[in-house]
Amino acid sequence: MLAHPGWANTMAAGFDGESAIAPSRLDERDTTPTRDAPAPARAAVSQATLVDALRGLLPPHALMWREEETTPYECDGLTAYRERPLAVALPETEEQVSAILAACHRLGVPVVARGAGTGLSGGAMPHANGLTLSLAKFNRIVKVDTRARTATVQSGVRNLAISEAVAPHGFYYAPDPSSQIACTIGGNVAENSGGVHCLKYGLTLHNVLQVRGFLADGSPATFGSLALDAPGLDLISVVVGSEGMLAVIVEVVVKLTPKPQVARCIMASFDNVRAAGDAVAAIIANGLIPAGLEMMDKPMTAAVEAFVNAGYDLDAAAILLCESDGTPEEVQEEILRMKSVLVAAGATQLEVSDNEAQRLRFWSGRKNAFPASGRLSPDYMCMDSTIPRARLADMLLAIGEMERTFGLRCCNVFHAGDGNLHPLILFDANDPDQLHRAEAFGAEILELSVAMGGTISGEHGVGAEKLNSMCVQFSESERAQMLALKAAFDPQGLLNPGKVIPTLARCAEYGRMHVKRGALAFPELERF
Repeated sequence: MLAHPGWANTMAAGFDGESAIAPSRLDERDTTPTRDAPAPARAAVSQATLVDALRGLLPPHALMWREEETTPYECDGLTAYRERPLAVALPETEEQVSAILAACHRLGVPVVARGAGTGLSGGAMPHANGLTLSLAKFNRIVKVDTRARTATVQSGVRNLAISEAVAPHGFYYAPDPSSQIACTIGGNVAENSGGVHCLKYGLTLHNVLQVRGFLADGSPATFGSLALDAPGLDLISVVVGSEGMLAVIVEVVVKLTPKPQVARCIMASFDNVRAAGDAVAAIIANGLIPAGLEMMDKPMTAAVEAFVNAGYDLDAAAILLCESDGTPEEVQEEILRMKSVLVAAGATQLEVSDNEAQRLRFWSGRKNAFPASGRLSPDYMCMDSTIPRARLADMLLAIGEMERTFGLRCCNVFHAGDGNLHPLILFDANDPDQLHRAEAFGAEILELSVAMGGTISGEHGVGAEKLNSMCVQFSESERAQMLALKAAFDPQGLLNPGKVIPTLARCAEYGRMHVKRGALAFPELERF
């Protein structure tokens, strides 16, 4: 992910009245694809044809096509990859969404659904010959059922807004990605987002009962059930995390979690990353499942401390944040057990939050890791892979070697409890050589993650960023099965095409060009 500080939400405002560009000239703009954009499913439809087809379906302010109106939608948080769509639609009703999809299906126009634009893998990057379908106006909390412990929300509702709405009833929505103040539940469903508390409470998939939306041709579809199980195939597990390739989601039923009576957080310091990584494995091995278990290295703690004054130990090579929540008795016992494990693992300093304000201050640094890194460098590339917990220290040491190899700095923050890495590679995108080295650095981390028995993505998705890495992770037959599943939902391949699943031809070409990385390229890493 390439990001600039303050990237959180690039959602554009609508406009009133007709476009100043005459329809006869709409198809004159340059639609040359950039960054390996895929070919459309059929001959590209002109901008004028698309706009004419949608004009009768939407009010004037809900359809945009002028350059200054579509440019704010040209990327998501992955700002390295940009493209302007032919048009942007901002429907307000489900009937409009269905009609838009039906019209695009009839014309063979690609459609890319978009939430708040906070994604970090280029999943919401527009298609040069397609429509961006913004769900920003689907921002209503439809129903809160405290007896069933569920909330029915439209897909454009912000993650944090759910917890704010149900707080008076003693509940909250557990998945809490760092962008929760801005990201939408629809985007969370698309990426199967997690957060700092996903170790105990699960990812989006584990906190969603049902999603409802429309297929590529505009026909309605419901996945999951309000009951404990749904008849037939477990399709909600297919749709959650599918990155907008299978359906456009308009409504989600989420599970609500009772607010714990108390929560306390331990900040543990370590004088070397090996001890910190081993401590993570030891906590889980001792049967402890903290509410949150996060790890930051020294460069990252220095960055966030200067940004939010969280009270971090700046002398530590790495720190762990270990949280316990529940009843006062449960928390007291778990805190004592975790302290014992941490001391045995070599912690040099322990500090336990005495009150809620201090606990939130500990977490404020972790939650602000990305913007804090943005103050250190013009740009940063945030990777997202997952490895076995026992290999965390190995990966940190390997990343240190890569910093020297590629001549770039890297700050590291991990969802340590489930092995989800978020290394932030610092560079200047105005220097093409630095951008190239940052991309190679990121690919190195992903490939080493696979070699260690992990995956190329934990929660940010594949999008446009990790297509080549998909060629490394999955075999030809596995990728063919993925494409077959995509075709079962979307035979014309119109929903978010060219993302997530690389074509077989692309992987063949990548294989011919690819030079093995990881331990094979760096003999000094063989010990990892």
